[in-house]
Amino acid sequence: MMEKILILDFGSQYTQLIARRVRELNIYCEIHPYNHIPEITSDIKGVILSGGPCSVRDHDSPDLDLDLFRKKLPLLGICYGAQLLAKKSGGEVLPSEIREYGRARLKAIPEKNTLTAGLDLDSQVWMSHSDTIKELPAGFKVIASTESVKVAAFKIEDESTFGIQFHPEVTHTEQGKKLLGNFVVEVCGCNQEWTSDKFADSTIAELKEKLGNDKVVLGLSGGVDSSVAATLIHKAIGKNLYCIFVDNGLLRKNEFEGVLDSYKGMGLNVKGVDAKQDFYDALKGLSDPEAKRKAIGRVFIETFDKEANKIEDVKWLGQGTIYPDVIESVSVKGPSATIKSHHNVGGLPETMKLKVVEPLNTLFKDEVRNVGRVLEIDPQILGRHPFPGPGLGIRILGDITPEKVNILQEVDFIFIEGLKQAGLYDQVWQAGSVLLPVQSVGVMGDERTYEQVVALRAVTSLDGMTADWVHLPYDFLADISNNIINRVKGVNRVVYDISSKPPATIEWE
Repeated sequence: MMEKILILDFGSQYTQLIARRVRELNIYCEIHPYNHIPEITSDIKGVILSGGPCSVRDHDSPDLDLDLFRKKLPLLGICYGAQLLAKKSGGEVLPSEIREYGRARLKAIPEKNTLTAGLDLDSQVWMSHSDTIKELPAGFKVIASTESVKVAAFKIEDESTFGIQFHPEVTHTEQGKKLLGNFVVEVCGCNQEWTSDKFADSTIAELKEKLGNDKVVLGLSGGVDSSVAATLIHKAIGKNLYCIFVDNGLLRKNEFEGVLDSYKGMGLNVKGVDAKQDFYDALKGLSDPEAKRKAIGRVFIETFDKEANKIEDVKWLGQGTIYPDVIESVSVKGPSATIKSHHNVGGLPETMKLKVVEPLNTLFKDEVRNVGRVLEIDPQILGRHPFPGPGLGIRILGDITPEKVNILQEVDFIFIEGLKQAGLYDQVWQAGSVLLPVQSVGVMGDERTYEQVVALRAVTSLDGMTADWVHLPYDFLADISNNIINRVKGVNRVVYDISSKPPATIEWE
């Protein structure tokens, strides 16, 4: 049985970062909402309570029975989790006299203990809270302080229970990974054996046992997730995996042919399906982003269902679902607000009656890439930028026509190839072009023009949860703009998007 750390989520924006840091230490962990705690089994070596946006002083604030864990498993409360530990044991949590956000420095580590071992005085930590622990309960000892926060960290005597007011999971906390390592390795005793190599070997073995001689159908997109999922399943069941790659008419220039060609060398059994016209027909006259996403999803399902039914005795549907998709589908306080339909979340018709196999649903994007390297998948596939399921359909603002698709494909090709030629592609997490529903006046030669505007977008990110715009060199942007306007008929103006996420999203729709 694989050992793991259990992370209970109280709604913090940083909860996924806690999991990522623990995973970086080669220790498996899982995130669960605080109000949906799994069975406490012998493979759980420790528990981490996340931060959260609520105050423990509120009458309806998130709560749980801490006796499930205290004195039974090592326990670490972060921010809200620390305040919950203190308050439920009789301590006093009050509003901070000064709201504490941002950088602070450790000024005292009065108690020698395993959690803070090796941390340096004056090292930077990151605070993000409006309440503070004013009085600790009996049996609680301060083990770290900052200039303005006396109880920056505490330990409960005679227990492996700790609380910290700062966030060790964010990069702004300089020795945060050291502190988390102290907890999961030294306090919890985890053996740090969860690696990409072991994941690949164990997953292939599990797939062999689960699938046996059954047939699996999987929709390929050409992206990292579906490619790695397909390779794992292929290594388990060989030719019993049937892959379908649908051309929805909203792919990048030459992508359909290029992706099919790249899969030939991988030994995958892939069928390409040209369904462009079906998608264009369904999208005709639609301008609302959500309506377009749903139309694209519906036609994809219909096309995929039709092709899958041509394969006899298929029992499984393979999917490239990854861990953030799973986490985001479960909200701490009920269903979260829909910002936009996720391309990895959507129903297949009940008539398909297929069981689902998702070999990557415990991995983050960077972990998927690491497994892909272990499987020796083409670096060009592993290095591909994320590309939305609805494709260019959500990068053409307003209604979609084949003519608009052609314009954006040409613009996008110039931008992406330019990034590659300039050695900038691998420095960018995701890049793309957007066709705007506006026209602008321009001058070409001696003639006045009134043509389309396109926006270029390039961002850096770890997992798409947050993102910042890339400061591409001005000379590069000037050359790309010039090439687009000169080569793409119908475009006379190029702009560059300098918005971060939040408040903007990576895609415009």
